[in-house]
Amino acid sequence: MRPQLHLSMPKPLTEETLTGAVIHQWTIQEYEQHARGATWHVVMISAALILVLYGLFTDNFLFSLIIILAAIILFLQSHQEAPQVPFAITELGVAIGGKFYQYTELAGFYLIYNPPEVKTLYIDTKSAVRPMLRIPLLDQNPIEVRDSLRQFLTEDVEKEEEPRGDLLARRWKIH
Repeated sequence: MRPQLHLSMPKPLTEETLTGAVIHQWTIQEYEQHARGATWHVVMISAALILVLYGLFTDNFLFSLIIILAAIILFLQSHQEAPQVPFAITELGVAIGGKFYQYTELAGFYLIYNPPEVKTLYIDTKSAVRPMLRIPLLDQNPIEVRDSLRQFLTEDVEKEEEPRGDLLARRWKIH
């Protein structure tokens, strides 16, 4: 028997959505903004050009197109302010922006707290479409957040490092 994929999506957050009482709430940026200097721009433009030329010489036009689109997205993202998104932990789930995830849709959570670089809450979902939520803790007390979430979700205490993709994105300033 094949395992079933869980494809439930978060509910749109409306006035009628039952969320329960708010336990913690704060505002996060939709994505991280980095101070990128001239060296970063030169390196990334050079890497993009090399990859586009490689795609063209190997007749892999789709690869070249993907690199060009990624460069355009990074350029546009770096020249606009990241939208502010409300986040809340409630008695019935977590709310991020206009979406509400019930605890039954969530598999567990873990915290990576190594200030000043990393102060992040990771929430695993059961969804095959959206596998993990990444929430910056900012100035929130990680112990209080952990204690609150433990009432509703299982904490994965074995995870002690941020995911490699997040680490690389932070170091390369492309998050």
